[in-house]
Amino acid sequence: MNSAQLNPNLPRRISAVTIENPFNYQDFYEDKLSVLDIKAVDEAGAIYDIEMQLEAHLGLIQRVIFYGCELYAGQMKSGDDYSQLKPVFAICLLEGILWQDSDRVHHTFRLVDQETNRMLKDTIEFHILEMGWYNLKECDLATASPLERWLYWLLHAHEHTETELMRLFPESEFRQATQTLVAIKEITEDKQMYDATEKARRDRQWAINATLAKGKIEGEIKGEIKGEIKLIRTLQGLLGQVPSDESQLKSQTLAELQRIATELQSQLRSRMV
Repeated sequence: MNSAQLNPNLPRRISAVTIENPFNYQDFYEDKLSVLDIKAVDEAGAIYDIEMQLEAHLGLIQRVIFYGCELYAGQMKSGDDYSQLKPVFAICLLEGILWQDSDRVHHTFRLVDQETNRMLKDTIEFHILEMGWYNLKECDLATASPLERWLYWLLHAHEHTETELMRLFPESEFRQATQTLVAIKEITEDKQMYDATEKARRDRQWAINATLAKGKIEGEIKGEIKGEIKLIRTLQGLLGQVPSDESQLKSQTLAELQRIATELQSQLRSRMV
């Protein structure tokens, strides 16, 4: 997939792709239920963070925004010029549904002045695709857009044989993706990982249904603590400070971590004035 399929104003091909964390079934049960996290760069240097999520867990929007902003700020090194920052596109492919009041699949969020509609171009964009609303049929593929075809492939590739996929998706990028999928299925270890991942997903859903109230509260607290620790260390780095040791920060209460983060944010804003 090239960048033009998510933003028609950026007809640039992807020049580099890095798989950050291919799913690991040993960590999957306790992890964030993220199947794949990909970092890509196009020919002009724009950065893409592409993540696939299996469920709309609590704080998903905040998480997408946080890591997108972190990726944007993380480009800066000591002595760099702000004008050299490249655009960042944070893309979340959600297998389920996030918003019930609309059946729109693709949502785009940009920095825009509400009164004048002036957009801060070449900065940061957020794309969320609710694949739970996607209902394209195989018979509609011939007239579907590239993005719609990719969504169909992601959701239904496992239902087809290699020959059928090659027929339905003859384009070179789809052929490459299909060949990679087939290669994974043919490797016993990867097949076991896939099966274990599916089992972990079912087990997690069962556990959530069984202990919803308790699990939700504990999960929210743990997630907030983890997020505050990461925010504090990131802010300290931006301020030129040595990031605090994670074990030391974990000994603090959530309220104390939030206080520290607020103070660091205030210091960073003061420097930018």
